[in-house]
Amino acid sequence: MGNCHQCIIREFNTLKTLSSEELKEVSNHKNELIFKKGDVIFKEGSMLNGVYCIKEGKCKLTRLSQNGKEQIVKFIKHGDMLGYRSVLSEEPVSLSVVALEDMAACFIPKKDIFDSIQNNKDFSKDMFKVVCHDLKDANATLTNMAQKTVRERLADMLLFLDETFGEAEDGTINIQLSREEISNVIGTATESAIRLLSELKKDKIISLVGKKIKIEDKEALKRIGIGF
Repeated sequence: MGNCHQCIIREFNTLKTLSSEELKEVSNHKNELIFKKGDVIFKEGSMLNGVYCIKEGKCKLTRLSQNGKEQIVKFIKHGDMLGYRSVLSEEPVSLSVVALEDMAACFIPKKDIFDSIQNNKDFSKDMFKVVCHDLKDANATLTNMAQKTVRERLADMLLFLDETFGEAEDGTINIQLSREEISNVIGTATESAIRLLSELKKDKIISLVGKKIKIEDKEALKRIGIGF
């Protein structure tokens, strides 16, 4: 089992504030897990007994609407943590998490999280900063869904994915989503998402490489995102 003290991933999240002794305790208690593409890490409504620290891979956070349609509300990559809001509130999770590709994660029991919050003020402060940042992102998402057109939301989403995941060797955005998943992010029908992508391709703002997307004109996307 890997040693948390030697894991570079912890530098990307709140675990970086833990002392050597605290990291040793986490290392002794954590479980290393492997997920395949399409695996459900946890389901909406579940009670969690710990948090997940993502070592490799990407996943999506989803919620079912009242009509049973999936809505993607967030993406997670290596270095991020999952489940901390449910653990801190001791309430069921409000989202489901599904692997978008093969993933590796460490499961840290909630006792270690609570002990660190109680004994390490820097860890506690960082945890609440993360929760506040998530709330800010959620408010921004609600505002965008209410005030922006579908075309503007698509432009924002493509820019966000490019900034978050970077580019693959072929220049495409380094995450592959189905057209249905794209429509679930921006809140529209799959057919509308396909049509808007085709329009952006026709205008030479993006190019399509199979299911992958390459941004050809980032400034044009930014203009669309702000309504110009």
